[in-house]
Amino acid sequence: MWALGDKHAQDTNNNDNFTFLSKGVDFKGILNFDGTIRIDGRVEGEVHTTGTLIIGEQAVIKGLLSAGTLMTSGKVTGTVTATAKIQILKPGILIGDIRTPGISIEDGAHFHGMCDMGDRKWADDSPTPSKNVHDLASHRAKARAVDL
Repeated sequence: MWALGDKHAQDTNNNDNFTFLSKGVDFKGILNFDGTIRIDGRVEGEVHTTGTLIIGEQAVIKGLLSAGTLMTSGKVTGTVTATAKIQILKPGILIGDIRTPGISIEDGAHFHGMCDMGDRKWADDSPTPSKNVHDLASHRAKARAVDL
């Protein structure tokens, strides 16, 4: 007999989309998902999800990945974009360029590539000079003229 609390927990889990590609699965092509996906097999191509992409220790991924959150402890070679964050967990290896607002690399994990965390956005937002700030060089020139 199911307890009322267990049934409620089961109903809420059914509303979440969860996809699992287990060890032994080899896939070439484009994968599009809503929700969470866990990959423990081999994928060559593209993987897209708005949710969480979990890459297990046995997984080998080559290609283009985009997700809300990426958590990897497997081997990834390619370009990765995450709208929330990327977590590289031990013994994970990520080789390629990544774009994300947040990244964490666990001790024992490896990352080799370029990381874009939105620096262009911050560099373009140069502050406007305050009216109370004066040019030091012109101030020194005026001071020297007065001293003469």
